Amino acid sequence: MSAVNATMSKFGYPASLVADYAHWVVLLRPQQVTLGALVLVCKEAVTSFGALSPAAGAELVAVGKDIEQALRAAFNHDKINYLMLMMVDPDVHFHVLPRYADTRTCAGQAFTDVAWPGPPRLNEFNATDAAANDAIRAAVRAHWPTP
Repeated sequence: MSAVNATMSKFGYPASLVADYAHWVVLLRPQQVTLGALVLVCKEAVTSFGALSPAAGAELVAVGKDIEQALRAAFNHDKINYLMLMMVDPDVHFHVLPRYADTRTCAGQAFTDVAWPGPPRLNEFNATDAAANDAIRAAVRAHWPTP
């Protein structure tokens, strides 16, 4: 694996790791804007989408399929939003936000999508503690389609 970049560290790698690929890591987002919110971070030392290697670009499709399959099985999302903002964290990454028309429950806690059906609001999130985040991460990992 390439060196751990600042974006991976900011989002709790390795403790937040959901899945590890040759060019990407999938991490649980500490702030759960919606239930199962993830961060998909490229391991390559690139700060623009166009600078991705062809191999990383090709793998992105497979990783996206795995993300969608696991989140659907774990929480039955209605839609998924992929946000590539890179304003604060310059490494190539996406915020992956499953979207829900109705409340979902995990680890005994109710989760709402306060912005449904509009654009997600990253500054409004469902408060969780470490135990809840561990349970969410475990639920997603339990449904991950690749080892």
